[in-house]
Amino acid sequence: MDVEAAAAAATAMLEQPHPLVSSATAVWNRPGTDTDRLRHWYSSLPPRTGTGPLPEQALLDAWAKEHSLGMIDEFPLKVTPDVVLVLAGALATRVTWEEPFDVAPASALGPESAWAADLSRVLSSPPAGHVAFIATTETAGDVIVHAATAGCGPARLSVVSVAAAPDVAFGNVLAAAHEIAPTVHDRPPAHRVSLFDLPVGETTLWTIREDRAPTHAPSGREERHRAVLPCWAAEGNHDLGDPSLGFPLAARALAPLLERSGLEFKARQAAVAKYGRYGFEAAAVTGGAAIESEPAEGDVRAAELRFGHPYAVVAVTNDTARGPWHGVPVFSGWVGRPEDVPEEDPDDEAADD
Repeated sequence: MDVEAAAAAATAMLEQPHPLVSSATAVWNRPGTDTDRLRHWYSSLPPRTGTGPLPEQALLDAWAKEHSLGMIDEFPLKVTPDVVLVLAGALATRVTWEEPFDVAPASALGPESAWAADLSRVLSSPPAGHVAFIATTETAGDVIVHAATAGCGPARLSVVSVAAAPDVAFGNVLAAAHEIAPTVHDRPPAHRVSLFDLPVGETTLWTIREDRAPTHAPSGREERHRAVLPCWAAEGNHDLGDPSLGFPLAARALAPLLERSGLEFKARQAAVAKYGRYGFEAAAVTGGAAIESEPAEGDVRAAELRFGHPYAVVAVTNDTARGPWHGVPVFSGWVGRPEDVPEEDPDDEAADD
């Protein structure tokens, strides 16, 4: 997908939020770093993207908590004085399965499972309402697949689990899962393997048996699948600085908007997830920061300016819009007789009101 297509897709997702997935994006810049180009870019962003001055850390943490449905308490980045721009994104979901899992003894995971000895009970897919099958893939070989689904009207969210043989690299299994997940509800699912094309018996991933039983299958050959899997929870805070993820490229793209060169970029993501008998919840908050390179040391002078003798004053209009009044001196004078600040300054009283 090229850049324009990706931008269009992201805009569409933000403008048409999914009923089961909360999403939010924001861009904030440090006060004093506004430029015309930055403001123009802000105006081109989707309306639901927040923009404005960079909030304090406590407010960033509150943003993360709000948009993660309370699952993430802190923004993944700490904002330091050298940060000039922050990009933020959040996704969160908390759903209940349309059909909850049944429960089975942990021994159902099989004699080769190390988890079976550590657990007492595991999840078992119900007779109906879940999807389970065996599939074959190019990246991970034969895999087992399970999907549990939550719904809200026409909206659906399915959590798809995919396991391969223990010696298959996790990256290959993850790639297979991404390949299978979009088609898991197809009839039949892509890559699905018929149980009648596999030998009866036991492997690390499955046990297949054949019995004589009543069936309504027109062919007289019925396939039934049951999946057993554990509950799980995960959390992490991940460094997204690898150039292959594209964030350093973002720094180079943002530098001209800020009229700064040599910007560095750092990005992190906080993520949590929990999978159980009755539902699923997950949240991720991603933060990216454009950082000014640390300036070299030099001589710094500070001045306190003392108006301690007569001086001139001129009031001039300097509206942003260059109308007929722009630059006109509307008052000028000479200050020769100073006055003390009164005990109760009228300006202070007005401010109190």
